[in-house]
Amino acid sequence: MAKVGFIGLGTMGGHMAFNSMGGGANDLVVHDINPASATRHLEAGATWADTPKEVAEQSEIVFTSLPGPTQVEAVALGEAGIMEGMSAGKVYFDLSTSTPGMIRKIHAEAAARGIDVLDAPVSGGPRGAESTNLAIWVGGDKAVFDRCKPVLDAIGNAAYYVGPIGSGAVAKLVHNCAGYVVQAALAEVFTMGVKAGVEPLALWQAVRKGAQGRRGTFEGLAEHLLPGKFDPPDFALDLARKDVDLAVSVGREFDVPMRLANLALMEMTEAINRGWGGRDSRVAMLLQEERAGVEVRVDEDALKAVLDAERNA
Repeated sequence: MAKVGFIGLGTMGGHMAFNSMGGGANDLVVHDINPASATRHLEAGATWADTPKEVAEQSEIVFTSLPGPTQVEAVALGEAGIMEGMSAGKVYFDLSTSTPGMIRKIHAEAAARGIDVLDAPVSGGPRGAESTNLAIWVGGDKAVFDRCKPVLDAIGNAAYYVGPIGSGAVAKLVHNCAGYVVQAALAEVFTMGVKAGVEPLALWQAVRKGAQGRRGTFEGLAEHLLPGKFDPPDFALDLARKDVDLAVSVGREFDVPMRLANLALMEMTEAINRGWGGRDSRVAMLLQEERAGVEVRVDEDALKAVLDAERNA
């Protein structure tokens, strides 16, 4: 195993750094603005470094787990930062939730010196970080990812190569933003349901048994949006719009604000005015593709191959 350096030993980083030692990185070098956060790592045999530069000088692979892009830029490119201690052949992974623009900036500066930079944001929360039940979404050079995967596997059980530099950051932002939008929508419809007279536990138990409750948030994309298949409909847009309209009406009856539901109703109404009422309800997603100027399409055979591989795993 390569000699590993780890900067940022907070709630997530502390667990990930500690787990990397169990994966063979016993020669771990650590740094954090709070030296006390490194206590258990040092007791387990890690070495302390006073600056990110010193971590980079003593390591072959450097990881950072930091609050955001401002901190990433300062630690990577600032005075006594990582890049001041890196040399050709070394690798830097940023595990933080940052922006694709920031990691691409760091990558561009490092590439001229023969240093590999990859973005590798994680998902799984503090419990996942502690148990290694973490997804790691990696953007950058595929060959470097493959070479360093044993170290990544010590940190998380689902290291996945997404694409070129910045791709991991984009995947993380898509995932997190979707989650918080869904969270806001659930708060909206549950307040409507409870105020309309349903006991909260009973309501929760009921909806968990429905179609949305029985599958993951992103699974339906493979059926309609990704292959671009909206005919024949699984559930027609006319009927789906009727359901949302009824829910919004209940909200009005019980004085429950339904901002997101009304937005969905507007989208569906616009799609119906395009003459799409008899198509699958998901066809309204084409409106956003049109506004964004991009098509979200995947070859059906490629989709089938991914789904078959997951079923057989």
